[in-house]
Amino acid sequence: MAKKLIIVAGPTAAGKTAFSIELAQHYQCPIISFDSRQFYREMNIGTAKPTADELAQAEHHFIGNISIHDRYTAGIFEREALVKLEEIFQTNDFCIAVGGSGLYINALAFGIDNIPSDPEVRLKLQERWKNEGLEVLQQEVLAVDPAFYNTSDMQNSRRVIRALEVFEITGKPYTLLRKKQHKKRPFEMYWVGLNLEREVLFDRINRRVDMMMELGLEEEVKSLFDEREIKALHTVGYRELFSFMEGEYSKVKAVELIKRNTRYYAKRQITWFKKNELVNWFSPTETQKIIEEIDK
Repeated sequence: MAKKLIIVAGPTAAGKTAFSIELAQHYQCPIISFDSRQFYREMNIGTAKPTADELAQAEHHFIGNISIHDRYTAGIFEREALVKLEEIFQTNDFCIAVGGSGLYINALAFGIDNIPSDPEVRLKLQERWKNEGLEVLQQEVLAVDPAFYNTSDMQNSRRVIRALEVFEITGKPYTLLRKKQHKKRPFEMYWVGLNLEREVLFDRINRRVDMMMELGLEEEVKSLFDEREIKALHTVGYRELFSFMEGEYSKVKAVELIKRNTRYYAKRQITWFKKNELVNWFSPTETQKIIEEIDK
């Protein structure tokens, strides 16, 4: 029997955690998380990590596995998750991958292009951007990589710099190097997308934020206040409360912003996964139907 990775994706608060545990119990297999916020052991309440009871119901991996001080990327996750899957598939026919971080599951499912980088070249380009402005660099990108104009990356200074860095190192357009084929994986994949009616999802998000505050999110954020400049903490639920603690606005306003920004985040997640034609969309209540589809 071919090994199968069941990927459970979708927006925050759609019910992915409970559903993935139910699925893992049915297939008697472990779960790996591709929720990049839940990787960090210092961030618990604000990232809606599975509870101790939920973690006890199924074997989980990549939950609280690194520190906010660690450097971690989608490429590192790809390598580590593939090693873990190889280990899991030695004794299991199935594994569940669950989360809402599209970049990370794409790295695991399809691979990341091995495009070279050079910190010295990048630093030089960053200095030019500060001194000469983005428009100058944009014109240089267009001269060597005309296809770059048709991407949303054109207005992103970091990506413009990356395109020039790659061209300087390889002499080849960045857009050309990014068109590599998906890497082959030694397992099958079935993509499950979980979603709810927009009104229901947004109501669940609002109630979840209220519950996080009741569970002590403010205290968790306060304990991380001195480290608020760390990139991992520049995320919904943390940055709004940091601003409240800095006196920028009231706690009531901070909670309102967490709810609003979480709704925005959910919309972006839905947009990301809707672009993936491999995703089969269901309601989280359709467990039996999903299992029948997986087993076909």
